[in-house]
Amino acid sequence: MVLRRFSFHPSRERERAVLTKGVNHVATEAQTSANQQNAQHSTGPKTESGKAASCQNNFRYGLTGSSFTVLDFEDQDEFDHLLCGLRAEHQPSTMTESILVEHMAQSYWLRKRALYLQDQCATDEDLTLEQQQKQLALFIRYQTTHDRAFHRALNDLLKLRAEKRKQEIGFESQRQKQAAETRRESAENRKQDLHKLAVMLAEAKVDHQVLLNLNLENINERAHSVVTHSQEFQKAA
Repeated sequence: MVLRRFSFHPSRERERAVLTKGVNHVATEAQTSANQQNAQHSTGPKTESGKAASCQNNFRYGLTGSSFTVLDFEDQDEFDHLLCGLRAEHQPSTMTESILVEHMAQSYWLRKRALYLQDQCATDEDLTLEQQQKQLALFIRYQTTHDRAFHRALNDLLKLRAEKRKQEIGFESQRQKQAAETRRESAENRKQDLHKLAVMLAEAKVDHQVLLNLNLENINERAHSVVTHSQEFQKAA
């Protein structure tokens, strides 16, 4: 930071202050009276261009307020390149993410503007040392404010994506759990079906064996009946 040198003599300054004290007091009263009279005749800007110029008086540096714009001494293409770069890096997929990325670009841009104004203030020979110090303190505060705003927007974006990823993982885990439950139920149903089939097969075998036994008994009875009749016929002969 470049500061001008000032020669300061305490005794001379005190003498000058004593000599000019009354004059300054009279000038102040006259100036106050003139300002009051002029204020009665002042109605402010009337034309649209005048109103717009008056509105821009509060937008001198563009470091405060909710309206962001690239100033005349800045490069709009450079800001557009910054915004496109951040979008390409973070790939916003929702409106909220797009707003956060744009806020990051604006905050970083305003931080650069505050740094530039600090350099301009430090080399401005029209300012006194006290004015330079006040302006520097103001621009440093703006730099810190927008630096924090940039990191706050970045952290909000990361938190939003982490929460989104957490929800996606939870949904995927729930889906896998449901799929595993479905497979378990299918395996249990198949096991029960196989058990029912085995029981039915065993019952069929039993029934078949019973039928065979009944047929065998019928055959034996018929054979015994034939032998009995044959013996009786032989005795009768």
